[in-house]
Order: sequence, then structure tokens, then C-alpha cells
Amino acid sequence: MSQRRVLLIVGGGVAAYKALELARLLRKAGVAVRPILTGAGAEFVTALSLSALCEDRVYQDLFSLTDQAQMGHIELSRSADLVVVAPATADLMAKAANGLAGDLASTTLLATDKPVLMAPAMNVRMWLHAATQRNLAQLRSDGVSFVGPDEGAMACGEFGPGRMAEPPAIFDAAMAMLGAGSSADRGGPLAGKHVLITAGPTAEPIDPVRVITNRSSGKQGFAIAGALAALGARVTLVSGPVAIAAPPGVTRIDVETAQEMLAACQAALPADAAVCVAAVADWRADEVFKVKMKKSPGGPPTIRLVENPDILATLSARGPGRPKLVVGFAAETGDLEAQARSKLRRKGCDWIVANDVSADGIMGGDDNEVLLLDSQGTDHWPRASKAEVARRLADRIAGELK
Repeated sequence: MSQRRVLLIVGGGVAAYKALELARLLRKAGVAVRPILTGAGAEFVTALSLSALCEDRVYQDLFSLTDQAQMGHIELSRSADLVVVAPATADLMAKAANGLAGDLASTTLLATDKPVLMAPAMNVRMWLHAATQRNLAQLRSDGVSFVGPDEGAMACGEFGPGRMAEPPAIFDAAMAMLGAGSSADRGGPLAGKHVLITAGPTAEPIDPVRVITNRSSGKQGFAIAGALAALGARVTLVSGPVAIAAPPGVTRIDVETAQEMLAACQAALPADAAVCVAAVADWRADEVFKVKMKKSPGGPPTIRLVENPDILATLSARGPGRPKLVVGFAAETGDLEAQARSKLRRKGCDWIVANDVSADGIMGGDDNEVLLLDSQGTDHWPRASKAEVARRLADRIAGELK
């Protein structure tokens, strides 16, 4: 097969730094990357760094006579198998949706006859604005593909959808459009391995409208699923109710209650490893009311709680079918290492990943700071993005399963 080629358009936004990692992933996979850097993009990343990672010159000026003689916008637009716009700003999306061509990036998008993949990145208000949503619908109608945006904290301090998808997710989407399949299809240190992951909260019903649940966002579990798939694993992700798209190449099973989650996990076995990230409710209502409970003069109703099944302990139990590696998570609010070490002993798992969810920005946020405990000792991983924690844990799992 001839070398696959990507034209990478880097728009202006804080997320432009992620384009450097995307370029590195593409080049590592043997894909040729030719970069276009917008004027606004150059405010966030340098042409020198982009050129070094793409191993090609950076194109910036629509009216360069040398470029027009040797590699003009028409040739640029036809020279690749796929055009990737990352970050795709509101401005770039608007220009492409309306056929504007005032700079090299927009002119190239108008002139190309190749597939286009956009990774939007902008403030949540800009993403939700009616104009951006109209442009999104028009671009989709025109055949443009999208990956993301994700939901999370913004550089501006707001929270919501608008964060650019992480580079591995964009990479997998690009490779799929190039006909190369996902990273799992291309092999890797976990090729041939099956990993089971639980993520998110559970929701235990009280009546038709009320549930017992918790603040878990599912972000860390989904990031781990994506990182393991990127290393070649076949990943089954059993998720409680969260509003996150499954990472590319991951099989997702949606559940609500702890009992449903345990049944889905047992049905997914055998597995080489199980990673229990989900924040499973410890208790559920003994009786689920069939109609909505109403206030009464007698005061609030009495709800009797019963213990839910222990999914981590069940998967860790010794016997036929136990995964070679079982990893549990411990979300604590104090005495972190002592609580995690106690959980490691009680549950019978091999590793515990513990974090202090009382720390600012951890529960529901985009960063994490964890301790990894096993029978040999404790490793402290300093605060980093949940994507980085996921990649580090995936590498550790790959080393254990080799």
C-alpha cells in the first residue's frame, strides 16, 4: 500500500498545541503530514515545532509566489488523501460552511476534493450558538466528518462542550477514514488481549423519577478505555449513565444499576484484564415505588437500603475465568493510602488506583492525581490530565500482560 497522506490545518486556539501530538501520532504510524498553519494558529504554536513534528515545511501564505509556482492552494488541496482541521475554530467552520476563501486554509478547504475531518474547539457559548450549529449542520450535509468536541473545563474558565477531542481520538478517526482501521486493528502491545472496563456512576431507582447516584463523570474510565484500545486491546466498556461518546474501537454496553453492571461484566468474560473505574452505588432501595412519592403531612417516607453486589470483589475472586489482572479504583476523601491499601486487601484485586476526590477539580474535572498500589508498594502519579493518567495506566497494564 502506498504511503497515506494527511493535510493538517491548524486553526487558532489554545487547543492548537494538541495538533503537535496529533502530528506525532500520524508520523509514528507512517502517515505523511503536510501542515497548514493559520495566522491565528501561529499565535499558539510555532511553525518550527509544527514543521519538526510533521517532517515537512509549513504552509502559511496564500499569496506566496514561490508556493503558487510550486505548491499552490489547488495542489495543496489535492495532494493528500484526507484533510484534517484541528483545531477547527468557529471561524474556520463558518468559512467552510459558507464557501468563503480569504486565506490559505479556507481556500484550500474550498478547493479540495478529498474527505475532510474537523475537530472543533471553541468556547461553550460559541459552540452552542445558533450560527455555529447551523454551520455544523451544513458541513455535515456537505459530507464533512467530525470528531468531538468533548465536554470539560475551558481555558476561559467556563465548562461544557467545546474542548477539542484528544489527539488519540482524532488519530483513530483519521486512520479509519484513511481505510487503515482503528489503532486496535493495526496491532500493538495489547493486540489479541481483551480488557473489560467499568465507568461512570450507577443510578439506583427509588421511584419512577428519583435515583440514588453520585457525581462520577465517567471521564477517567472512558479515557482508559480509549488508551487501551489505542494499544491494540479489544475493549468492552460497561458504562453507567453518562453523556460521553465511546472512544473509537471500543464496544460500549450501557447500564444503569449495579446489578445490571455486574451482569454485563459477567457476560463479557473471559477477559485478560478488568479495570473497575465505575463509582458503583454501595446501596439501593429495597423497594422501588411504582409511582412518584408525594409529600405528606406525616413527613418524608422511610426508604430501606440494602447492599448492592460488589463488582470488584466478584471479578477478583480466585477461580476459573478470573482475569489475569484486576484493577480497582478507590475514590476517597481522606487517609488516601491507608484506605486504598485496606481496599486492596479486602477486595482481592491486584492493583488499586486511588485518588482524593475532595481535591479541587478532581471529581468531574479533567485532571487527576493518583496513587497506584500493588502488593509491592505504592507509586504516586502527580496531577495530570485524565488522558495522560489513562495512557500511563494503559502502558502499565500492557507491561503486565505481555
